[in-house]
Amino acid sequence: MKTGFIGCGNMGGAIASALCQKSGYEVSVYSAGKGASEFVKQHNNVFLRTSLEQLVQNSDVIVLAVKPQVLPSLYQALKPYGKTKKWISLAAGVSLKTLSESIGSKDIVRFMPNVAAKINSSVTAVAAAQEADKDFVQKTYEIASSFGSAFFLDEKLFSAFIGVSASAIAYIFQFIHALGLGGCKEGIAYTKAVEMVCDTMKGAVGLIEKTGKNAVDLEASVCSAGGTTVEGVKVLEEAGFNGIVMDAVLAASKRAKDLEKA
Repeated sequence: MKTGFIGCGNMGGAIASALCQKSGYEVSVYSAGKGASEFVKQHNNVFLRTSLEQLVQNSDVIVLAVKPQVLPSLYQALKPYGKTKKWISLAAGVSLKTLSESIGSKDIVRFMPNVAAKINSSVTAVAAAQEADKDFVQKTYEIASSFGSAFFLDEKLFSAFIGVSASAIAYIFQFIHALGLGGCKEGIAYTKAVEMVCDTMKGAVGLIEKTGKNAVDLEASVCSAGGTTVEGVKVLEEAGFNGIVMDAVLAASKRAKDLEKA
């Protein structure tokens, strides 16, 4: 599949890098700046296109990997190709309806990845226009899965997804940092404490995945009566830990909804 990327920043570059390592894809890149040319220097099996028109003409699927505020400046050039090409958008806050009307195509899918796409560990929400070709939609799911895990999600839930994944990865970094500082306060070198925390988180995730138990049951199983863990959990409960995390999810989701309306 000939796949062209308009824009080659962090997300676009990460996805293009994942695809060019898979068989069955011919990857092309174009950007107004130096991003695409720099990318091609590091990936010798990628085509550098020197104009927007050249990239679109030589691609079956076009990935819109530019910032949301840049997209309107491209619509006029893209619309003549709207019905003959298929489209994937990475632009946050730009709805399928807006994309469909602006490009003149029903074959449009939105991706909402997170920063871990850089290491092929993204969690990506996938939403397709209602009338999009079903085979194309399935192919986009395979593309999203090539750089991590993918979840089909109704577009109206994208703001919630931002709260629990796309933005929430930052909360996890903050939690790791806080635990590392706690270990440091107790005498463990910060870097070693963070390494321990990261391995502990991997173990926690592994238990959820392999046992099929929910997080609350697993938490309870660690809390022995009168033990150390329940003392730590008590501090978190008294500080309103669950409520604070829920509020962070709601705040990020609300901001995402506000941006959609802007």
